Amino acid sequence: MNLSAIRGSRPKGGMLSFESIKPKQLFYNDKERKLVEELAALLDEKNFQGIRDRLKETNFRSGFACLFYGAPGTGKTETVLQIARKTGRDLIQVSISEIKSMWVGESEKNIKGIFDDYRKMVKQSAKTPILLFNEADAIIGKRMVGAEKAVDKLENNIQNIILQEIEQLDGILVATTNLAENMDKAFERRFLYKVKFEKPDLHCRLQIWQTMISSLNDADASFLAARYDFSGGEIENIARHYTIQSILHGKPANMLKSLVGYCDSERLEGRTPKRKVGF
Repeated sequence: MNLSAIRGSRPKGGMLSFESIKPKQLFYNDKERKLVEELAALLDEKNFQGIRDRLKETNFRSGFACLFYGAPGTGKTETVLQIARKTGRDLIQVSISEIKSMWVGESEKNIKGIFDDYRKMVKQSAKTPILLFNEADAIIGKRMVGAEKAVDKLENNIQNIILQEIEQLDGILVATTNLAENMDKAFERRFLYKVKFEKPDLHCRLQIWQTMISSLNDADASFLAARYDFSGGEIENIARHYTIQSILHGKPANMLKSLVGYCDSERLEGRTPKRKVGF
């Protein structure tokens, strides 16, 4: 279904069919894995409708608002995509920058319009789609007490609208953020599932290295996993860099030395290990 067809001139949420999402293997620390698996089980259609019906019978809210928070590159957005693919749910990705219009009053209309359109999508879809607010830091931050400036009042109005919409939600919303410590307490209460994505532990990093670069031997993968406390996104960057260079110039004579060079270049100066390595 084309979301723009029911919207008019409001900002367009990116409609993504679950069938177009490519499968990707993700690795989690134990606590994250359990929560992600529980959420995926909830959103499986065999369970989803029955749970919603039971909640309605007991006068509980039947919508599910979820928060994925943690450091960049830890798999928050990719987890949403893979849950959507696994449960057969289309995904509506909201652009925060498009919501926050420069014209006074437009931002509030944009927010209301997105939720109005989502409600129509829920009614018209065989399976309830997922509404994704990616990098939602800008709209779930702490509200300004006693706001007097027009821009502060505008921010508060936007947040109040979102809080009300989450309260009335009859669907699935996932928000991702890197800055959960700045989130307003009123939002924290409204998210039923709150999943903290931490950097992968040693075992996870080893698995990611071996998956991203299948030709890496166990000893070298263990060395890299122990030496660099990278996120999955950072390891993927290095693996892509290595692959590109191998295509352009052929595989290096010393794979580990080459990868260490890419690792040391991944972060800004002053943030890499100071130990020397012999080859």
